[in-house]
Amino acid sequence: MSDIIKIKNEYLSKLANKLDLNDVNQIKSDLFGKSGKISNEFKKMGSLPPDNRKKFASELNSIKDELQAAIEKKIKEIEVDKINKKLQNEKVDVTLPERSFSKGKIHPVSQVIDEISSIFSEIGFNVAEGPDVENEYNNFTALNTPDNHPARDMHDTFYLDEKKELLLRTHTSPVQVRTMLSGKPPFKIIAPGRTYRSDSDQTHAPMFHQVEGLHIDKNINMGHLKGCLNYFIKEFFEVDKIKMRFRPSHFPFTEPSAEVDIGYTLKDGKIIIGEGDNWLEILGCGMVHPNVLKNVKVNPSMYQGYAFGIGIDRLAMLKYGINDLRAFFETDYRWLNHFGFDPLDVPSNYRGLSR
Repeated sequence: MSDIIKIKNEYLSKLANKLDLNDVNQIKSDLFGKSGKISNEFKKMGSLPPDNRKKFASELNSIKDELQAAIEKKIKEIEVDKINKKLQNEKVDVTLPERSFSKGKIHPVSQVIDEISSIFSEIGFNVAEGPDVENEYNNFTALNTPDNHPARDMHDTFYLDEKKELLLRTHTSPVQVRTMLSGKPPFKIIAPGRTYRSDSDQTHAPMFHQVEGLHIDKNINMGHLKGCLNYFIKEFFEVDKIKMRFRPSHFPFTEPSAEVDIGYTLKDGKIIIGEGDNWLEILGCGMVHPNVLKNVKVNPSMYQGYAFGIGIDRLAMLKYGINDLRAFFETDYRWLNHFGFDPLDVPSNYRGLSR
């Protein structure tokens, strides 16, 4: 009996010391493991006389329970101490000011693309896309561009190979070619995207954004084109009336072709669209040339259509008072914070495009 009392006192003394969880687990193993001291004492019971066995078992179970309770208590103390230390280290000073955070803004070009897409979707146009790297056929030949046209020269176009078979598209018009070659009329699409030309100044950049519009169906005429553009310009600039005129022009892929001017006036140095007697060119358009339709295997005697091309960056500059195109591409956060838009304020006609 003296042996188990000695074991109890020895390990209760150890448990009174400052221990970590590994130390406690080691004590638990020393006492109750397969070859632990308490376990070995239980094994001795079989060799004791029957009269002594019952008393020994009672004493041993009592000591076992006492040691197990002491071990569990020590484990809880260690866990509580660990939590208290963690809380102390992670304590938050509620008197400190909150951390400032910056919210991202939608770039004016992205905003205008969303506005344009929203407006044209209201009158049945779908959005189509195409690659920035195009072949010569889709960019020029299919669009009825002559071999000697200035647009084909290297000082205007970024060619990617010596044979001039691959290039960075100079407009989004190749999307209409791809669309018509891959389907059957009618077609009613807009194609916004990046375009590239060898040009750079205050109002031109080597990379800029354009939206192409195309509507092919039976019995389409210039009246449909005028009605479509009149609706778009009023909705985009959010005005009730618009002065608009078509000036004869020339594009290889349309016949007849026109450039569209809109009326404006200047007030306090700002352009006011829809008022005044001044004129501002805003886009090019026309009826799709019969040769273009033939090149994409559409019968020009059965189907006709119109196309238009609009500079997205130019629209953004006019609508939001931005006077230098180069600022669009300079990644200046201060500029974006001033001219950018709330990412959750998605443009829609019924809510207002540019609230």
